[in-house]
Amino acid sequence: MAEENKQQEGGGKIRIQYYRSAIGFPKTQKEIVRSVGFTKLNQIFERPDTPSMRGVVQKVPHLIRIIE
Repeated sequence: MAEENKQQEGGGKIRIQYYRSAIGFPKTQKEIVRSVGFTKLNQIFERPDTPSMRGVVQKVPHLIRIIE
């Protein structure tokens, strides 16, 4: 029962991929990419599916994408 509530509240995971270089983009966008933990292109991280993490991806959709 507790697991069902956790999934409903966004307790799942999302996989995020860094697929395009941040060279030539503003410093703030580069900082967003680094704050997620990316250091190399085509890296994939699994992060908690929270509104804040979705907001990070929305800030730089041309650099980071959610993969299933």
